[in-house]
Amino acid sequence: MKTVSLITFGCAKNLVDSEVMAGCLRKAGYELLDDPGRSDVILLNTCGFIGPAKDEAVLAIESALDRKRRAPWKKVVVAGCFTERYAPELRRKYPQVDAWMGVKDYDRIAEVVEGRAFRPSDRTFLLSHETPRALSTPSSWAYLKISEGCSHCCGFCSIPLIKGAYRSRPAVSILAEARRLAEAGVKEVNLISQDTTYFGRDRGRGGALGRLLGRLAGVDGIEWIRLLYGYPEEITDDLLDAMREPKVCPYLDIPFQHAAPALLRRMKRSMDGRRALKLLERIRARLPGTAIRTSLIVGFPGEGPEEFRALREFVREAGFDHLGVFTYSREEGTAAYRLGDPVDEGLKRERREEILGLQAKLSAARLKNFRSRTVDVLLEGVWKDDRTTLVGRTRGQAPEVDGVVFIEPHPVPLRPAGPLRKIEITASDVYDLRGRIVG
Repeated sequence: MKTVSLITFGCAKNLVDSEVMAGCLRKAGYELLDDPGRSDVILLNTCGFIGPAKDEAVLAIESALDRKRRAPWKKVVVAGCFTERYAPELRRKYPQVDAWMGVKDYDRIAEVVEGRAFRPSDRTFLLSHETPRALSTPSSWAYLKISEGCSHCCGFCSIPLIKGAYRSRPAVSILAEARRLAEAGVKEVNLISQDTTYFGRDRGRGGALGRLLGRLAGVDGIEWIRLLYGYPEEITDDLLDAMREPKVCPYLDIPFQHAAPALLRRMKRSMDGRRALKLLERIRARLPGTAIRTSLIVGFPGEGPEEFRALREFVREAGFDHLGVFTYSREEGTAAYRLGDPVDEGLKRERREEILGLQAKLSAARLKNFRSRTVDVLLEGVWKDDRTTLVGRTRGQAPEVDGVVFIEPHPVPLRPAGPLRKIEITASDVYDLRGRIVG
């Protein structure tokens, strides 16, 4: 049997694309192996969003080619955003790569690997419920991609250059995939997109996301529905009302990016820190207890001491439950590219660490409120460093990006009771909780 080692870089949306490729390869008769040293084909699904991701892709390509030099019978195939964005340069630099594929033909990966000719698509691949997909997440949860591309024009972002304009999946297709996931034992679906809150607007259907949430809540077997990545300007009262559905997790991932008005105008973002705080107040009044995550950028051109001070004060006042910080990466083809990259890289890193340090203190104080409470937790399995300790998440913790709940000692088998358990929280630290199963 032909064997493939598939290595994924980048975001959760990339992970879904890899799961599609894995499903298509299995359907074509390939075996998926974790060890690239033992496989016939090394397949890299790359990210090309920002500088560090591109550097990681280059190292991965060179590492794969080094294996090929030592075992010339191996094939190296490179796919994904990095290839889509820089294909001509990459082909010239790495002629030893056997095949290249961007983001338009994930479902044709078997033909690509085998060197068979086919008519390439002219649009970014958008999966359907009929697309083969091999899940790589724990059995209790999965990502559910509801769209592809982005129609926003944020000054710093290269995604529209790579993926094209926003395209929503039909709701019937999303629901059919959700039913199939539920039949496989999945309890939590995490809706992902470049902008989840834009769903349906490309089809002229306002309020489509709220209606989708209601229909997903009717899928037997699905217990948690989570929204990931929504633009602040698109968080409407109608959406918040739809999130009152018991199966919808009280959780919002809203990338505010910054707080200084002048900087946000350069970023081509419209919501400044003052308006963002009002939005947070509205969310918390309408949906008490909602966990809110954000992403921020430090070191954008024009960020001086005053602008950074505004960002720091915004983080302090906002009281986010979860927060990620990126240092600005100057990207060719974006509107901000012409502004240069005047903020020193060392200063960018210092500012990033300062914001993360502030958030660590806020997070530790917030998590103390969970002590002695009993909460619902979705179990994911045993912790990688300690096979006697279970790990799971609350409704306010998204997979892979937020903290977790450690449950020890290993109390009872995961089956037949299932992965959703009542957990009494006994301790907390900066980002994680610790507890024991009740009953």
